[in-house]
Amino acid sequence: MAATGGQWFPADWPDRIRAIARGELTPVPPRRAATVMLVRDGTEGALEVFLLRRRASMSFAAGAYAYPGGAVDPRDAASGHTARPPGPDGDGGAEAAGGADEALVLAAVRETFEEAGVLLAGPSPDRLVTDVTGQDWEADRADLVSGRLAFGTFLARRGLVARPDLLGHWARWITPEFEERRYDTHFFLAAMPAGQRTRNASTEADRVLWLRPADAVAGYERGELPMLPPTITTLRDLAAFPTVGAALAAARGREVTPVMARARVEGRDVVLSWPGYEEFERRGTAVDNRGQNR
Repeated sequence: MAATGGQWFPADWPDRIRAIARGELTPVPPRRAATVMLVRDGTEGALEVFLLRRRASMSFAAGAYAYPGGAVDPRDAASGHTARPPGPDGDGGAEAAGGADEALVLAAVRETFEEAGVLLAGPSPDRLVTDVTGQDWEADRADLVSGRLAFGTFLARRGLVARPDLLGHWARWITPEFEERRYDTHFFLAAMPAGQRTRNASTEADRVLWLRPADAVAGYERGELPMLPPTITTLRDLAAFPTVGAALAAARGREVTPVMARARVEGRDVVLSWPGYEEFERRGTAVDNRGQNR
């Protein structure tokens, strides 16, 4: 990967931007995805967020700090596995998750369990599991990761329902058109469940940590914690809230607008910018396979 300070960018993005501008490259349709910002009130009372560092061997965002998350599994779209607690409009569960559909909710809950060992589900709409340790839970988690087990089947077998009311819809970022792997990612906020604990359950990460958002932002600005634009942006948002309760209250009324980078060609340069986020703008010169400037 190529990094500027704490900012991560693919090394081949200038060439791909030019290829799309010339009509030589068709953008890949983005896959729907969900990621979860797990938060807790730390020992000193300040809000902390859970982060993992992607392994250097990963083909996407290698070495970058991120939240647990991943693409929607087509099997996540199956209905009947998500709690719908009563609400003024009759579907309080869906509304509490920002109106996200069941596939996104289940993807968010599944990925958090797969990558952090935390399960946002319970035997009823008002209850949560408190212990997901043990060999039987780990065997199920491994089967979910490998795809041998569908998440809906896992929930049904254990008599559980996912809890969308615990998810606050926070942000939505779409991978730029020039990327080889593209995602339409919904970011959700969730409080760490009492009685459960996080761990590095993912084979995609080599480090996990809890940090105050302001400390994570400072690490990024020092160039010590590489991050993609969505991660650092959401961390800056979270830094404004002193407690989990304050952040969750803000999530309930939060307006979510999709954000996607735009690329343009200016002479021999290509420019990548995120509307509304000028700090991420980057300019580069494409080089062909012979090492010559185009």
